[in-house]
Amino acid sequence: MEVTRLNNRAIDLIGAVADAIVENKEFLTSLDAAIGDADHGINMARGVEAVRAKVTAAPGADIGALLKTTGMTLISTVGGASGPLYGTAFMRAAGAAQGKTELDGETVKQMLAAAIQGIKDRGKAARGEKTMLDALEPAFDAFVESLEAQKPLVDCLEAATEAARQGVAFTKTIIATKGRASYLGERSLGHQDPGATSSTILLATITDFCRKAQ
Repeated sequence: MEVTRLNNRAIDLIGAVADAIVENKEFLTSLDAAIGDADHGINMARGVEAVRAKVTAAPGADIGALLKTTGMTLISTVGGASGPLYGTAFMRAAGAAQGKTELDGETVKQMLAAAIQGIKDRGKAARGEKTMLDALEPAFDAFVESLEAQKPLVDCLEAATEAARQGVAFTKTIIATKGRASYLGERSLGHQDPGATSSTILLATITDFCRKAQ
């Protein structure tokens, strides 16, 4: 199954992601209030609304171009660390999707790998530090495992989303050693990471969109 056959489907998908982030704005902000700046949901909601406006105005763009616009817009509109991290992730994914108007499993794998590497490069972070990588790297591993088992793309995405959810739960069990949450030390235990949570919301929304598109 292709994620999307037409550019406007990609725009619809980006819109669905924006809706999900906006719907979870208060939840994400409450998570960030416990161990961060208390602005993750607010910042992300502002960013995705700006992205929605930009991509809707570019209906002829290919998926790579839309993702590049998404990344650049997030960098320019989302404050704190989230803007550069998410922006870099989308811009790296855009490189793997350059010129494409539909996606297959192998391309999505390349996009995920590029996005994760972008986050690592930008954030100088690694798995196990209570960051979005604790959701995204297990998600990527699950996606690849399902892809190698020749499962349909939507099944691969579902496996990735479930792994990301488990990753979010894992962040409750570890002490933050990266970002503002690291200032809390052991007091960060028991709190789930806002970035890992928003990453999982994003993945879950993509999966749900693709499942309904079948």
